[in-house]
Amino acid sequence: MNKFWIVLSHTYLSKLKTKSFIISTIIMMALILVLSNISNLIDTFGDDETQKVAVIDQTEDRLFDPYKNAVKGVNEDLSIISAQSEKEAEKLVNADEIVGFLLVEKDDRLGFRGTYKANQISDSKVSNDLLLALTQLKGQITADDLKLTDQQISQLNTPPAFETIALQENAKTEEDLDQARGLVYVLLFVIYFGVLMYATMIAMEVATEKTSRVMEILISSVPPVTQMFAKIMGIALLSLTQMILFFGVGYLSIKQNLASMDEGYFSFFGFGNTKISTIIYAIIFALLGYLLYATLAACLGSVVSKIEDVQQMISPMTMLVVIAFLIAMFGLGNPSASYITVTSFIPFFTPMIMFLRVGMLDVPFWEIALSIAMMIITIVLLGIIGAKIYRGGVLMYGSSKSLKSIKNALQLSKKN
Repeated sequence: MNKFWIVLSHTYLSKLKTKSFIISTIIMMALILVLSNISNLIDTFGDDETQKVAVIDQTEDRLFDPYKNAVKGVNEDLSIISAQSEKEAEKLVNADEIVGFLLVEKDDRLGFRGTYKANQISDSKVSNDLLLALTQLKGQITADDLKLTDQQISQLNTPPAFETIALQENAKTEEDLDQARGLVYVLLFVIYFGVLMYATMIAMEVATEKTSRVMEILISSVPPVTQMFAKIMGIALLSLTQMILFFGVGYLSIKQNLASMDEGYFSFFGFGNTKISTIIYAIIFALLGYLLYATLAACLGSVVSKIEDVQQMISPMTMLVVIAFLIAMFGLGNPSASYITVTSFIPFFTPMIMFLRVGMLDVPFWEIALSIAMMIITIVLLGIIGAKIYRGGVLMYGSSKSLKSIKNALQLSKKN
């Protein structure tokens, strides 16, 4: 057992001190600080200048003044000026005095129509605001032509009362689902990148030691199986360290800049109403997912003799993680779909898909317990088979050919 802790601490400390780990951690923490302060950054660097748009009224109905008032009601930062011709407006655009111009013309069927012209139409907000104001103006003119009263106009524009109610007693409301969707979306990314990054790190670690011939020294003093699980736990401890730093920096930064997590930009993600059970399940499924894929990655990395072959060898494992992530992303819109329920019990998909269901639905506890039990059983079985592959794989050198290399590693493990 003493050898296990020696390998674990060596794996943890050696990775912790590497420049790549330190630099990547600092970069990620800086990125988290930027994202957690995104609202302040938008306010600081946002363009506060009033945008000007010229309007050319060719309807002969004197629409400029009422349209100007309509635009002001839609967007106060959008200033409307009058232009007599397209040539005049184009000169103003080329001189950067206005962002574009709107040509309003008569239309036999609709009354009038608008055409917005600008050097660049990438800023869709301006054109959308102009269209909204033009639509409102058309509604006002139509109401006047029909001699509708203000009360009739109000009744016409008021949508019918509509409410969605879940029949199940503990089902989440629509507001709860919207908030849960944002939080689950973020945590799914954390699980996805965490599992993929740290599992790949283990495969690279094993392959690197084999390439440098360090493995030949290690196996003479430490059993291969002890090495494998010590490395898995060492990288797990490393990932835990990094995640604590990431979440700690993000949480403190958000708390410092917002009086409540329910305000502004972060209200979409529902951070203020996060249930402790959701966080606990996120940790459980992330940890089990890591152990599952890390064991698989260690086995695959052990049969590789060159670092260049690692990515090719672990590509099937990577595809499993990507498929699980894509299914979870599709399931965000309909977490109760049958394909989501079925795939949530497939151990390689469970970490992300069952967590999606837990985060957004009222899932019976027996289903959660069953999925966790199936994952644990799979990890144990994979650990037993993986230990045999690892035992033979660390002694293999030469070209690696996926299934054939695994078969050779199993045969070699029986001889030792």
